[in-house]
Amino acid sequence: MTIDPAKVVAIDVHVHAEVSCHDPEDPVMAKFFDAASTYFKADRKRPTIPETIAYYRERNIAFCLFTVDAECGMGTKRISNYEVADIAAEHADIVIPFASIDPHKGKLGAREARDLVENHGVKGFKFHGIAQNAHPADRMAYPIYEVIAEYKLPAIFHTGHSGMGTGMPGGGGLRLKYGQPMLIDDVAVDFPDMKFILAHPSWPWTDESLSMALHKDNVFIDLSGWSPKYFPKQVIQYANTQLKHKMLFGSDWPLIRPEKWIDAAREAGFRDEVLPLIMKDNAVRVLGLG
Repeated sequence: MTIDPAKVVAIDVHVHAEVSCHDPEDPVMAKFFDAASTYFKADRKRPTIPETIAYYRERNIAFCLFTVDAECGMGTKRISNYEVADIAAEHADIVIPFASIDPHKGKLGAREARDLVENHGVKGFKFHGIAQNAHPADRMAYPIYEVIAEYKLPAIFHTGHSGMGTGMPGGGGLRLKYGQPMLIDDVAVDFPDMKFILAHPSWPWTDESLSMALHKDNVFIDLSGWSPKYFPKQVIQYANTQLKHKMLFGSDWPLIRPEKWIDAAREAGFRDEVLPLIMKDNAVRVLGLG
């Protein structure tokens, strides 16, 4: 069974798996979760993957599920991509499995990427340059990108400020410079068969993401991580006009709940004909569901 877009009310392209079904919470990651919960004013208790699936199923929202592999960048133990893929396969009518591979893993990471795509149904990838301590265009990541491009899959790249590390001494050692959207522009040129989803409104570099999405047919923006009531005004302006087919709904679960994002979006100034594109139709095209 696969997702039938006609049977869901929305598609959330940005949902985190932060609790393994098998392993305890990593103590290093716990410190970052503490700080992020304070920053987002969110519940410190992270939902399990089955709890996340039940939550979205109750609301009839399909979603892309992923963890963040920052084992080299942060020294944190990741949740296995195979765990995410296996549980997603059991709920294929609502869950779209994405994988995350730390770019430092290079060719070995590319082997994992290929196996995940060919044998475990993974439909996309997630990168977080800040957490992974990696310039998005560093050549060490190119073997992984080559696999993604070969299968013409989408990849989500964190952009802008990061709630991870906010308020911690030295930002928890995380470098915000790797969240600058323009750092991804070279990769979008080098891999025209990849679909690039720039996550979040990209503040303080919002205009860079808008320019890249306008300039390149393989670049899109997901509007996760912020309540729409706080979006920079140019995000609403371009979503209503030139980029109405480039914007995607994303919540950033569990730190932002999808229904709260949707309620705020209805009041944010999106045109009536644009909101359905953002909530579902654009994602159907980008994710190859239609």
